[in-house]
Amino acid sequence: MKCLSVCDFGPAPSAPEIFNLAAHTLAFSTVTPEKIALTVASGEGQPDQRMSYGRIRSEVLETAGGLAAKGISPGDCVILRIGHSTDFPISFLAACAMGAVPVPTSTTLSAEEVAFIVQDTGAKLVVCSPGFELPGLGASVANPAELSAPPIEDFAKTYANDLAYIVYTSGSSGRPKGVAHAHRAAFARRMIWEGWYGLRSSDVMLHAGAFNWTYTLGAGLMDPWAAGAQSLIYAGPRDPGVWPDLVETYGATLFAATPGVYRQLLKSGHPMGGMKTLRHGLSAGEAMPETVRAQWQKETGKPIYDALGMTECSTFLSSSPTVERRENRAGRPQHGRKIAVLPIEGDEQPLPIGETGIIAIDRNDPGLMLGYWNLPDETESAMRGPWFMTGDLGIMDADGYISYEGRSDDQMNALGYRVAPQEVEAALMRHPHVTGAAAVELPVRADLSVIAAFMTAESQDISEDELRDHCAQHLAAYKIPKIFRVLPELPKNPNGKILRKELRRTHGFQG
Repeated sequence: MKCLSVCDFGPAPSAPEIFNLAAHTLAFSTVTPEKIALTVASGEGQPDQRMSYGRIRSEVLETAGGLAAKGISPGDCVILRIGHSTDFPISFLAACAMGAVPVPTSTTLSAEEVAFIVQDTGAKLVVCSPGFELPGLGASVANPAELSAPPIEDFAKTYANDLAYIVYTSGSSGRPKGVAHAHRAAFARRMIWEGWYGLRSSDVMLHAGAFNWTYTLGAGLMDPWAAGAQSLIYAGPRDPGVWPDLVETYGATLFAATPGVYRQLLKSGHPMGGMKTLRHGLSAGEAMPETVRAQWQKETGKPIYDALGMTECSTFLSSSPTVERRENRAGRPQHGRKIAVLPIEGDEQPLPIGETGIIAIDRNDPGLMLGYWNLPDETESAMRGPWFMTGDLGIMDADGYISYEGRSDDQMNALGYRVAPQEVEAALMRHPHVTGAAAVELPVRADLSVIAAFMTAESQDISEDELRDHCAQHLAAYKIPKIFRVLPELPKNPNGKILRKELRRTHGFQG
């Protein structure tokens, strides 16, 4: 009898029945209130910003009071359109603290995209940093500075399964779709602490992302704070060589980034021999090229541990100091997870070991989303029996390690964000001279892929600048294609479906 591709490292940690994400994240504020929880390194000779656990707690409860003064009640959605500032985590946790529902958004989203999210969530308020205001959103707008008010008395007594926050990701319908998470998702992240970070209360976690990215919010802020550690965020100019200097200056022990940041850092030629305090690097957002990993190991003597995750469940496969890394493997399920590889089409029975299928997560995983906001049919279609189907292809070996084999659909990866081709194509088709469009993730080098747009048009003379400017009116900056090509025709099957794989094959890097 063949062994099946299922790995059960349960049981998963179970959050208390009464559980609030913000209270959990800031639990150490009553244990070590004077300890520095966050250092914001400003760069360019500017003074750093340091916030203790006690100060963060006070600002969160005061901001929650400000939200209440603006008429926000438990269960109300609050859109966050906040730049690279401490206002972002404070506002996010404040909304959770009072039982409201924060909806973080990228400041690169267009007015059209934000207006859709406001309408979809029924949000009453948009908390917006100066300079990021947009007209016609259909909700009240408040500057974070306006939200300081007498604090709420205590964190709301929410249930673990209550809706906590919504994150919008690219949708196949051409519109963003909301991924709704419960308060318990924060407790479930404890599986990541040992399964990926090797997190200790004495750690200083340097994260290369901006405050307003959910990867930074989770790995760079909420997890270190919940463990009693310190977060280090850089707010200065984005010179790739700055990261080793920050490690050395502030004694960072962990460094979290995307593979692209590691790649840029290594290409910069910056000396990296001074990172004595660093135990290891952490990488997520896209697959880490083995060439980049090997060069990093050679130049620093430090390992990089990977993780594979998604908006719907954060990271669930990883390597760590206690889980050895294997070449060309995304990692192994963390303790508390139950993961399988199922047929691309078929039933809920896992495939035999060594066969390619869709990576699936136990639908009872405490870190799994509540569902797609206002999309019950799409939520149900993502489930197969007891499993949530990630859409990621993988192969499981006999020890539970999984290799990542790409997407089963055509979703693209841009700077660690998932982008549906339909969303880019819908924007392109709004151009008056475009008659057909296909967007693909196109390999341009062995270790680099970008979003590329292929079109048919009434005129072959349509310029890249014109198309780029058009896309900027409808799409967030990270969704705008890097390559535009007008073709005589797009490849299609006999039923008229565009063959995106054929575009990748004929126009992509061949190695």
